[in-house]
Amino acid sequence: MRQNRRAFVRNAAVAGVTLSLAGGLHRDGGAGAGGGDDSWLPEDERVDDWEYYGEATRESGGWTSPGGAIGSYFQGATVDEAAPAMDDADDSIGLAAGGAADVATYRRNLREGYLPIPESITHEGLYHEYYFDTEGSGCSTLFCPQYTPAVSRDPLSDDTRRYLSVGLDSGLSKDDFERPPLNLVVVLDISGSMNASFSEYYYDRYGGQFYIDEHGNRQEVEETTPKPKIEVAREALSGMTHNLRPDDHFGVVLFNNEAHLAKPLRRVGDTDMEAIRGHVREEVDAGGGTNISAGMELAQQVIDDAGGGGDEGYETRSVMITDAQINWGETDADELGSTLRSRASDGHHASVVGVGVDFNAELIREITDVRGANYYSVYGADEFRRRMDDEFRYMVSPLVYDLRLELHASGWRIHDVYGSPGDHEDGEMMHVDTLFPSPSRDGEAKGGVVLVEVEREEDAGALELEASWTTHEGREETESLRVDAPTGEPPSYGAQSTRKAIALARYVDLVKEWTAYERSSETDGRTGYEEPPEVDTDEPITPPRRRSLGEWEQRSQPLTVSPPYRERLGEFKSYLETEIQEIGDEDLRQELEMLELALEA
Repeated sequence: MRQNRRAFVRNAAVAGVTLSLAGGLHRDGGAGAGGGDDSWLPEDERVDDWEYYGEATRESGGWTSPGGAIGSYFQGATVDEAAPAMDDADDSIGLAAGGAADVATYRRNLREGYLPIPESITHEGLYHEYYFDTEGSGCSTLFCPQYTPAVSRDPLSDDTRRYLSVGLDSGLSKDDFERPPLNLVVVLDISGSMNASFSEYYYDRYGGQFYIDEHGNRQEVEETTPKPKIEVAREALSGMTHNLRPDDHFGVVLFNNEAHLAKPLRRVGDTDMEAIRGHVREEVDAGGGTNISAGMELAQQVIDDAGGGGDEGYETRSVMITDAQINWGETDADELGSTLRSRASDGHHASVVGVGVDFNAELIREITDVRGANYYSVYGADEFRRRMDDEFRYMVSPLVYDLRLELHASGWRIHDVYGSPGDHEDGEMMHVDTLFPSPSRDGEAKGGVVLVEVEREEDAGALELEASWTTHEGREETESLRVDAPTGEPPSYGAQSTRKAIALARYVDLVKEWTAYERSSETDGRTGYEEPPEVDTDEPITPPRRRSLGEWEQRSQPLTVSPPYRERLGEFKSYLETEIQEIGDEDLRQELEMLELALEA
């Protein structure tokens, strides 16, 4: 195996990145200590270290495989090396929680006429789609949490609910911020399900006509992205490389029913990146099972073989591109999550880019509830460029860890937390694993809020908080303060951003409730065919028996709204229309569109 044998030190905290008094991040200059080496080798000395050729064989006119032409969609294709301009005009950068970074899979399913799975919409994912005023007042450090109370009636039950929003304010300067150098291993899913179109469920085609007639699964859809998932995944991998700098280290792992080393971890400035992009476009095809655990294990081995992660100051991260329909190897979400947690504690963090309308967000949400992790969804080259060009440096640069908000107040308890993945602690503690930098616009941070619902007893006292967190450098920060309590009668909103966070949290809860109800009332979409029994020549001819798909494999379910939820969704739509007028954010109308699509089913 050709490997880069530079002296590496595993360290995912951005050591060697210093926080200025103005709150900005600066990478130390020079080689070593996080500075890296920004020089390129001469072109004729750069290494083409691609090692994977799979099933493909070169013939005249291109690459072919048993499945047909490879890379035919790429004839004449090019990747735009110039990243689009950022949409934020501010000098500052916001903060947002890790976990889901969008709800694209939920929206795409609705638009295609499928019933979304409940896990495809999350509070933090939806918050990432909107900008929030963090209510800051001249923050000059990396992180300044801001607290705003609110009292509001539930639009369906009319119950009074009390909230405290946590604005994720930062004094980090956009001009001074620079992401740390990377040890980046891309882990690309090349299983058979990646051959399906973005707009269809891979396993719909294998259910047989009886299944389709009985359960409404669609084989043909009105394509908005006719390319197969594997092609857009190749575009994603190829395009991502344009965001790398000479001092980054880059490797590639491919996986189907087993893992394959495609490219060892090597300094980008020493690598023939144009050759690597050509291999990605021409030599990566899809087929076989889906064994995520094998891909994860080989990615760790690639990092270990390179010396453990990178020079001091490097962020070590795997970026997995997959539809997450695993059916080989380790399939237990708890075990997979435990593996990621163990690696995160050693500084190896994970991002997932989900592809396709059948992306299994349920699995990815379960296994990425760990320190330093996040996940996205993409459906085409334009969307990918927006994610990986505009926001790439945000995706790979965790800044704050282990944010904890503890109540020291008699008569108050935390009822629920919205905007952070995972389970939250008992009624006295809120916990957020990771905060990432996020775009800022007109004084508002994208995804810059966590909402806490609190309950008050009759003898409730003052609301006292203790907040603690760990910076990217490992420095412990703590603050204790008394804040305005959400007392009084509704409606009472300390800020319009808090009102928006409450409306969106209710929207997510209702959608989850509705989709879970429909799936419990109907088939769960996992029924297929069993393997046929051994043939007995004396027995009559019989059709193959049904089999259950693997736990994470999915067939579509038609978009359905039962009568009780037709009424609830309709009532909520009226509430949301009123809130949009009061809040003044017209972007919220896209959620009205989603409700209308559901109600038209």
